[in-house]
Amino acid sequence: MEQFFLKDKIVLVTGASSGIGEQVALSVAEAGGVVVLSGRNKERLVLVYNKLQGSNHKMILADITKKDELAFLVDQLPELSGVVHSAGVAAYMPTKFIRQTDIDNLFDINFNAPVLLTTRLLKKKKIKKPGSIVFMSSIASKNTYFGGAMYSSSKSALETYSRVLALELASKKIRSNCLLPTFVKTPMVHYAEKTISSESMENFERISPLGFGEPLDVANATVFLLSDAAKWITGTNIPMGGG
Repeated sequence: MEQFFLKDKIVLVTGASSGIGEQVALSVAEAGGVVVLSGRNKERLVLVYNKLQGSNHKMILADITKKDELAFLVDQLPELSGVVHSAGVAAYMPTKFIRQTDIDNLFDINFNAPVLLTTRLLKKKKIKKPGSIVFMSSIASKNTYFGGAMYSSSKSALETYSRVLALELASKKIRSNCLLPTFVKTPMVHYAEKTISSESMENFERISPLGFGEPLDVANATVFLLSDAAKWITGTNIPMGGG
């Protein structure tokens, strides 16, 4: 079924040097797409690039929280069929300890960067019609947790933005959707395990009937949203909570 494949589609994947972003890049290539990898860590980005199936892929080193590097990234891009915003960070921060710098740092990466990147892509007419934009949110926007005020808030803001974006781009046949995975076995979760008690982590896994996910689980859903099979899906927030 050709509509499920990404043949002739060029897809930008941010945060492609590890975790979900890495697997998304690999899966897009496996589905026949051409991948433009972007990330901050050159060594890890090269490792991912070398694992991609197919040809004509491109790698652009950039920190999209920095205005000049974001502009450089967009200027180097070909016309895209899809964009996957995978760059992001998790945080554990009880509310009484939140500082302005904490708000700025977390929102810069989780909200400001994908929003400003999308703005520039649209202004430069870098997204083809029809096209698909996929944002990585989190089930934490719905199922809050102690110490998760900043992380959950940044993801909730992203979901609202995506819904408005879907409305504004509908006439151009450019779709916008969010995926909301729960804990996925990535380096980000391994980092979270250092800041959250083992009892809390065990509880998170216990309340997910299907357990924690794998990066491939999220990548499969991403490829679907990028494909023509999802051409009638926009403005959605899709929970991936393991039950």
